[in-house]
Amino acid sequence: MTALELVRRDFGGGDGTPLVLCHGLLGSSRNWQGLGKAWGRARRVVAVDMRDHGESPWSEEMDYAAMAGDLAALIEGELGGQADVLGHSMGGKAAMVLALTAPERLRRLAVVDIAPVPYAHDFEGYIKAMQGLDLASMTRRSEADAALAPAVPDPAVRAFLLQNLDAGGGGRLAFRPNLEGLLAAMDAITGWPDACEGRHFDGPALFVRGALSDYVRDDALPGIRALFPKARIETVPDAGHWVHAQAPAVLGRLVEGFLEG
Repeated sequence: MTALELVRRDFGGGDGTPLVLCHGLLGSSRNWQGLGKAWGRARRVVAVDMRDHGESPWSEEMDYAAMAGDLAALIEGELGGQADVLGHSMGGKAAMVLALTAPERLRRLAVVDIAPVPYAHDFEGYIKAMQGLDLASMTRRSEADAALAPAVPDPAVRAFLLQNLDAGGGGRLAFRPNLEGLLAAMDAITGWPDACEGRHFDGPALFVRGALSDYVRDDALPGIRALFPKARIETVPDAGHWVHAQAPAVLGRLVEGFLEG
């Protein structure tokens, strides 16, 4: 398995342990712009585009072992061999797998609204809706938004999905992520790797869940603590799955306190 060189955004440059930020499915490093700057006051913060996302390379290998390998290569090659790692959703699973398979690369682990369990294919419909857009006939994001509305009625979700839309050559619109590859890898992305069975990460771990989200239910907490014995669980009121977008100030304080603890 070959590690990919991930495209990344750098924030800050203090003397603290570097912090790597990993976005969720159909996200990108852009999702961390505000929080990256805030956390970067005391440390170097590196927000990555995960493989098959943003401006990072595409690959037929799209599973958590591959994603964790990309992160390990970044930390070993560019960040002095060890870092704090925070991930949301898919990025949180990648961070957990990194902690369980290469614990020497992590000092502290932070996971936002995801558990080490399989999930339903909630995003499959979104990807198919994105693939179904006739982008060749469109020149404006507003046209794509209107065309996507019947399949994705929530304007906030549409705005999130359309962050992936770029104007390519000649002003033509195109999606940055490898939608076909992500759809083919959906079982791996929504699942949880068997290779993590029986492993555990003994370092400090913070799990933050949104009170309005059903991604981290109470029945998942024993499994979290089995893999991460030092896990601290925090619930953010009035936040759903996208805690970093819906309650950035609360998440910012929780993570800052955890990293400084």
